[in-house]
Amino acid sequence: MPNTGPECSLATSVAAPLQVAVGVIRNPAGEILVTRRNDAAHQGGLWEFPGGKVEPGETVQQALLRELREELAIGVLQSQPLIRINHAYPDLQVQLDVWSVEAYSGVPASCEGQPLQWLAPDRLTDLSFPEANLPIITAARLPEYYAILQGRSVAELSERLLRLLQRGIKLIQLRAKSLSKKAVARFLSAAYPMCRQQGARLLVNSAMLAVAERAADGVHLTSRHLLQLQARPDHVGWLAASCHNPEELQHAEEIGVDFAVLAPVLPTASHPGARTLGWQRFSDLLENVNLPVYALGGMTLDDVKKARQAGAQGVAGIGMFQR
Repeated sequence: MPNTGPECSLATSVAAPLQVAVGVIRNPAGEILVTRRNDAAHQGGLWEFPGGKVEPGETVQQALLRELREELAIGVLQSQPLIRINHAYPDLQVQLDVWSVEAYSGVPASCEGQPLQWLAPDRLTDLSFPEANLPIITAARLPEYYAILQGRSVAELSERLLRLLQRGIKLIQLRAKSLSKKAVARFLSAAYPMCRQQGARLLVNSAMLAVAERAADGVHLTSRHLLQLQARPDHVGWLAASCHNPEELQHAEEIGVDFAVLAPVLPTASHPGARTLGWQRFSDLLENVNLPVYALGGMTLDDVKKARQAGAQGVAGIGMFQR
């Protein structure tokens, strides 16, 4: 990326953030392309995702197509929104409009002499990135579906988990609050190895943390437990949180959760008549946080595209994955 790209140095009295189009480019193997910034540039020597400044009169998508053509000699064939980030450096404010590039023409090449490499998503954390890029790394590592696993018995949980894994779901939260600690521990002893074998991440609702802290990939905080924390707990792996309003979203970002679930977006059969956010309010709330956020409440599998357009990482739910 040239020095006029997303991290270029400007005066501290910028009237508006520097708007940047960014591409998270995946190859057929699922690896993600990253490039290294010129040592003389702002945030020089750090790795980043390809892209650059949106020029006057350009849309974000037009800028993304132009930048990737100029930097990498590829044409974007298919893309969708991933995350939008507003970040203030001491000397520069940036707004990164990040798109997941899922199909492209040509073979990526270093047109401007910048080093580049393909990495598996989970290896992105091995490199040093500008601070504004860190939420992009998290979003790039997360899938677009987040399943909430509930059941009234170990047998029912096991059956539903198997169905989720067979459908290719890679991110699952266990929320079996009605089961005894002994039953939860028995289920996890078989479920966690099964998830690892299938490449799926299993998080445990914080209401069951005492039982499951050593047998899961992370913790999903209830909104009550979220507000009780003043900092991110140590050694939790992935950390997620349930949010319902801007205050909870802001607190989630402040303590350093990896992602959040925001609900309820649409009416649900389990809470008829409950007040919902709607897509516009959901989208507005996401403008003020730099977190991947899943939409929950009244979702179907087909709502993932609408959720992406609203700024979400994807959709979360219970029943929609079991139908």
